Amino acid sequence: MTQSSIQSSIQSSADQQDQQSNQEAAVPAAITINPAFAVAPVNNRLFGSFVEHLGRCVYTGIYEPGHPTADEHGFRQDVIDLVRELGVTTVRYPGGNFVSGYRWEDGVGPRDLRPRRLDLAWHSTETNAFGLHEMAEWLEKTGGNELMEAVNLGTRGLQETLDLLEYANIPGGTALSDARRANGHEQPFNIRMWCLGNEMDGPWQLGHKSAHDYGVLATEVARGMRQIDPDVELVVCGSSSHGMATFGEWERTVLEHAYDLVDFVSCHAYYKPENGDIASFLASGVDMDGFIRDVASTIDAVKARRKSTHDVAISFDEWNVWYAGGDASRTPEGVDNWPVAPRLLEDQYSALDAVVVGDLLITLLKNANRVHAASLAQLVNVIAPIMTEPGGPAWRQTIFYPFAAVAALAKGGTVLESRTDCGTYATAAYGDVSTIDSVTVRCADGSLAVFVTNRSLEMATELSVPIPESWLREDTAGSVAGVTAEARTLHDDDINARNVLDDQNRVTLQPNPTVRVESDSAGTAASVRVTLPPVSWTALHIIR
Repeated sequence: MTQSSIQSSIQSSADQQDQQSNQEAAVPAAITINPAFAVAPVNNRLFGSFVEHLGRCVYTGIYEPGHPTADEHGFRQDVIDLVRELGVTTVRYPGGNFVSGYRWEDGVGPRDLRPRRLDLAWHSTETNAFGLHEMAEWLEKTGGNELMEAVNLGTRGLQETLDLLEYANIPGGTALSDARRANGHEQPFNIRMWCLGNEMDGPWQLGHKSAHDYGVLATEVARGMRQIDPDVELVVCGSSSHGMATFGEWERTVLEHAYDLVDFVSCHAYYKPENGDIASFLASGVDMDGFIRDVASTIDAVKARRKSTHDVAISFDEWNVWYAGGDASRTPEGVDNWPVAPRLLEDQYSALDAVVVGDLLITLLKNANRVHAASLAQLVNVIAPIMTEPGGPAWRQTIFYPFAAVAALAKGGTVLESRTDCGTYATAAYGDVSTIDSVTVRCADGSLAVFVTNRSLEMATELSVPIPESWLREDTAGSVAGVTAEARTLHDDDINARNVLDDQNRVTLQPNPTVRVESDSAGTAASVRVTLPPVSWTALHIIR
């Protein structure tokens, strides 16, 4: 035996011993799946993202003429490839806070004639080199992903929105639709989803309004838009966070005005460890779940009071981990300091952050009966799963991996009822919460995907997932025939480990070697077992 073979054998033996030790020390947990009961189909719009004219999301993010990978439109091909891999389905655009001061006309027509404007939301200069036409062309390059357009109800209103809708969706024969054709897009953009403003409950928002005033305006705009295109799907602004002082009453007031004219109410939520409280941070999904349930209850109450037959769903169109208030989030200052595409909100995400993002994805799926659209905010450079360097590479942040894994397995699937039996741990923010969080999806091909978070800071978990009896059959050896399982886990012994320019692949989703299918001696019952490290997120795929 060669020295290298001996070393390999020693390492393999050590790895097996470590795995056995981890399994022996692990806390047991079980997930029981009921394949006969569905929660809801998975709407593919759950895998949306968000592109705002903020920092370097657009400029040197998705658009960088002169970059080595740039195409004839100036779109970075390396970013397009990663967006495809991420599995994004919809993109909310162009904001965000930015939209509340945006003039959509600035972003169409010959590029050399487009005006430069001050962006008051992020204290920057907007060149308008990239606008509606460029976004539509970029979305085609990424696989035809759906555009979710936001309109300015901060400094503008009904007429400007109707003009944009006519420009975008009317085939031709009018001044505005013919202007679109003259600007190079013969066919209408046919935009279905429209956001009626952004975070209009927030005092920071340009054109901030009371719930009553916004409800009246949103109703007028919605009614006018439906006179042009009755098939548009409209998202009315809900609360900017679960903790807003106006939360609940805002939704009720706005929906009392607009309920029968809109299709979605928005939710926005960002999470970070408050005062270093990692235990509560890992349970952020508890807050998101409560937020969704509270908004759903308000929707139901308004529907009942109005005796309406119309259904309104939730669009969770901003969500992520965001270290708001940190150095990366500080905007420029000064009357003579309005930079173009400054580095803003460029948080570097850790393994811990990725586990939380994975858990938030689990929460969205568990509420698929109410949440029909969602947008991870944002897509590139700005609190984003994808990072770039001007003239340089693009790479995946840690949060890229759970999103891509869920999108790949859950699209076209159905969320199933399941029960998780596990221990609890104490948090300052939410009391005692489950150590294991999970959701089960019957995939489009009939296989099962189980997404699992181990929130424990200290203990591994030995997870057992009984295989549904309808999947089992005996073979002559007394084992389960035809059932296999794959598991990939995101974990790092250093929860603060990050993927950065000089070390782009430190934290990734790795095959979990502990996964196995075990049957009883008769071959009539079986389970998938896997060891989950502390502070980890796992995608388990059970295939028949």
